[in-house]
Amino acid sequence: MLRRNFFKKMLPLCGTLFSLTAFSKSKENMKISFLRHATFILEVNGKHFLVDPMLNKKDAMDTVANAANSLRNPLVDLPISDNEVNSILNKIDAIIVTHTHRDHWDSKAIELIRKSTPIICQPADEEKIKGQGFTDVRSVQSKIDFNGVTLHRTGGQHGTGETGKRMGTVSGFVIETKGQKLYIAGDTVWCSEVESALGVFKPEVIVLNAGAAQFVEGGPITMTGEDVVKVVQNQPKANIIAVHMEAINHCLLKRAGLKEYLQKQNSLDHVNIPDDGAVIQL
Repeated sequence: MLRRNFFKKMLPLCGTLFSLTAFSKSKENMKISFLRHATFILEVNGKHFLVDPMLNKKDAMDTVANAANSLRNPLVDLPISDNEVNSILNKIDAIIVTHTHRDHWDSKAIELIRKSTPIICQPADEEKIKGQGFTDVRSVQSKIDFNGVTLHRTGGQHGTGETGKRMGTVSGFVIETKGQKLYIAGDTVWCSEVESALGVFKPEVIVLNAGAAQFVEGGPITMTGEDVVKVVQNQPKANIIAVHMEAINHCLLKRAGLKEYLQKQNSLDHVNIPDDGAVIQL
């Protein structure tokens, strides 16, 4: 799909549109129904994956400590109702958890998701998720097959220096089917692991966790505008989607700021920055 057509396919998410679009029977294309932060539904090959579910209501979680502000999290509500959340969870085929920090796997998700739902995760989180009562936890060393969809696990660096070490192990995933590849980079800055994944898989679609999340000390722990541009330069033909903004108090880069920076770098045409509730046909 040409990039101009890709951007034309982004639609607002609401009520009927969600039920008809996010859970359609089509097996021809990938589709993203973006909810908030890093949480979205990926439809591929007739299967529906819920990625990094953070389902708590606005202000339900404590602030991220040692940040530039003390706002409670999430900063915004989900763009759908409780009934719609429950409907999604009843229809989802599997959950993808890139790592178990609470903005990607929160207490409300643990409470609401059926314990028999397949959970696809990194090996470092397998025992933790099993300890939360989930009975079908599938940790990925290198790759697994899930009903005709191949998931490859990739590495990343959740920050640099001592801060990066304290943030622990994080992963990304490449979802591949019928010749299409979508790369969920996860919580990482630009690093050799990301560069390697891009070179090996050459994904047509790339989802980046931007937001330049940062503590009072140390550098950013998720992608900055500069990092996003590096991905654009590495894969100039890819459709890039930048998320992970305006929902958690230590994510300091806003959508408007990222758009402004990308415009100055002549890279905005390569990057889609969806609002909460957008549906993107890939």
